[in-house]
Amino acid sequence: MNKGELINEVAKVACSKKEAELVVKSVLDTIGKELKKKKEVALIGFGTFRAAKRKARIGKNPQTGEKLKIPAKWVPVFKAGKALKELVR
Repeated sequence: MNKGELINEVAKVACSKKEAELVVKSVLDTIGKELKKKKEVALIGFGTFRAAKRKARIGKNPQTGEKLKIPAKWVPVFKAGKALKELVR
């Protein structure tokens, strides 16, 4: 499912397609803004989004085999909640 299909599904049960698009965009933007502030977003029954610091490491250029230093950086992380895990089983 992509973003457009998600918007269509929300529109089926809640509102018009235009309103659903605004709602989905708003939710995704809000999660992104909170992660940028290094805050956690917990959706009970679904899962938790958080920002995690990835350590610097040595990598390898796949074309040349040359070693290169990959700097530390922040990455988004998602941990599924119990209800979501049970649903997928």
